[in-house]
Amino acid sequence: MEVLLTGTAGSAGWPEPGCRCASCSALPPGHRRPFGLVVDGAIPFPFTDPPAGYRPCADGLGLTGPDGSRLLCLPQGHPVPSGGSARYDAVLIDLLDRPERLGELRRAGVVDDGTTVVAVGLDHRVRSEEELARRLRLWGARAVPDGTGLDVAPGRGAGPARRTAGRALLLGGSRSGKSAEAELRLAAEPYVTYVATGPGGAGDGEWAARVRAHRERRPAHWSTAETTDLVTAIRTATGPLLIDGLGTWVAAVFDEHGAWEGDRAPVAARCDDLVAAWRQAPEPIVAVSDEVGMGVVPATSSGRAFRDALGRLNERLAAESEYVALVVAGRLIEL
Repeated sequence: MEVLLTGTAGSAGWPEPGCRCASCSALPPGHRRPFGLVVDGAIPFPFTDPPAGYRPCADGLGLTGPDGSRLLCLPQGHPVPSGGSARYDAVLIDLLDRPERLGELRRAGVVDDGTTVVAVGLDHRVRSEEELARRLRLWGARAVPDGTGLDVAPGRGAGPARRTAGRALLLGGSRSGKSAEAELRLAAEPYVTYVATGPGGAGDGEWAARVRAHRERRPAHWSTAETTDLVTAIRTATGPLLIDGLGTWVAAVFDEHGAWEGDRAPVAARCDDLVAAWRQAPEPIVAVSDEVGMGVVPATSSGRAFRDALGRLNERLAAESEYVALVVAGRLIEL
């Protein structure tokens, strides 16, 4: 199949006419035109009534060509089709809507490393083409200019490799966006275990609301482990881990060993074990931690002990990480 993308933007284009947001203001008019798609010069999307030789699938979102090539298109608002297990050679998908839909497709086995994944519906939900390219590299997808033609053939596609290997440490202050960035990095993965190190919020309504907001934001197909045994979680992992976060973990370790006012050697030993496990991690890890070195010196001995323990842990894990960044006001500063 020959696929022509006459436009790659959202329904209003990018920039959106009359919009004065930072994203739209930085681009010339008509930078990307509203999404449009034609297959083999005559078949428009959606594929509800294709000519003889072509077969629609996935409620008109997918199309199988005479040569057996398979194409799927998922604009904004369309859920992942249920049923069917045959892989697609190319997928055109709005990844600014819910990038976890790509993870669901990979989990179902209909998208693999040989599938060409192209992002469409591009608009001011992302602040720039540069930020778009960064996200797509993480997700194993690409963007193309308007007017691009794609040759969709069985077994001929090839998407860029996802950059999820190794260890990533994301530092930031309260409400900096570090957790959202961590989730974004793994959004298109088929299997992720979210390791929650903090309390569930029983008896604390405000904390419970925070926990609930985090749960609702995460992809539904991710699994969750609530534990402070990070060493075991890392060593036994069979897929990517998202650890959120190290600050609550250090606080929990202080609690478990009565170290706020007592002997703090057990805390140091637990940190040593975590660093050793992190160094030998068998699967990708993204961990979130609090940057504690920019505030005032805590007034209490226990507060200073916590700050020092977490600060040293951050420094040691950063030294053993392939990627480290500071998140400030939702923006990344790579370290």
